Amino acid sequence: MSKASMSVPDMRHGRDGGGRRQYVTGYVLSLVLTAIAFVLVAFHVLPVPLLLVLLMALAAVQVLVQLFLFMHVTEGDGSRVKGLAMGLGLFFTLAIALGSIWIMTFNSQVQ
Repeated sequence: MSKASMSVPDMRHGRDGGGRRQYVTGYVLSLVLTAIAFVLVAFHVLPVPLLLVLLMALAAVQVLVQLFLFMHVTEGDGSRVKGLAMGLGLFFTLAIALGSIWIMTFNSQVQ
């Protein structure tokens, strides 16, 4: 690798100087969201039903932070394929979660 090519930012992988700031921002946001969830649960700040809704909202925001700031979902080619893959992943996740809840709800009636 020549000395000239080492000083030029690698634009193919998004390492143009703003990447580091993006990772630090994502890391700090992840820490803050996790700390908020921990404090809410550890100190019983809210009633349980409201707490569950708020925790799910915090989890959704955490997923968005991970996808956009760390996994760079909007960058690069094939954004349609990425969108379809994420939709399929969301479908499987919801199917497993809702199926598990359904099984746990009606398990006592079967036994």
